[in-house]
Amino acid sequence: MTHSADAVDTVSTADTASTGVPLAGDVFAVRFSSTHRGARLARLLTAEQLDAWGVPYGSRPAEAAALVVAELAANAVQHGRVPGRDFEVRLTLEGDVLRIAVSDARGERLPVLAEAAEDGESGRGLHLVAALATAWGTEPRPPSGKTVWAELRLRAPRPGDV
Repeated sequence: MTHSADAVDTVSTADTASTGVPLAGDVFAVRFSSTHRGARLARLLTAEQLDAWGVPYGSRPAEAAALVVAELAANAVQHGRVPGRDFEVRLTLEGDVLRIAVSDARGERLPVLAEAAEDGESGRGLHLVAALATAWGTEPRPPSGKTVWAELRLRAPRPGDV
């Protein structure tokens, strides 16, 4: 299913029970053109997919996930772009944990959580990701790319949760 010329390929094995509750192991993956328009579309499709999985538009978990995708996709476009190569967003839902993985073609350019200049216009995106995610990191994506991932809990831990 392609939503725009900027969404190159979609693989969705999402299966939501009739109750609207997401099933464990749901996966949604889309490749986007390495453009600002592609990054915007990644954020919008994330919100749409989460809603389909039972995480309503505008809810705190949906907004947090959309913001993380927006930041990681913008970084993939700005720092990971190789002409003619796309970036991929993969959402994996396991219980109440959403794993967001954004892959690009520049494996030699790893993200760094650095201090942003007080009057700077950039450099805060990974701080937002770190604040919203329960964990985040990077991993190689052979032959020459990388994946930046973040995990978010879609519900607050209840007393007794481990």
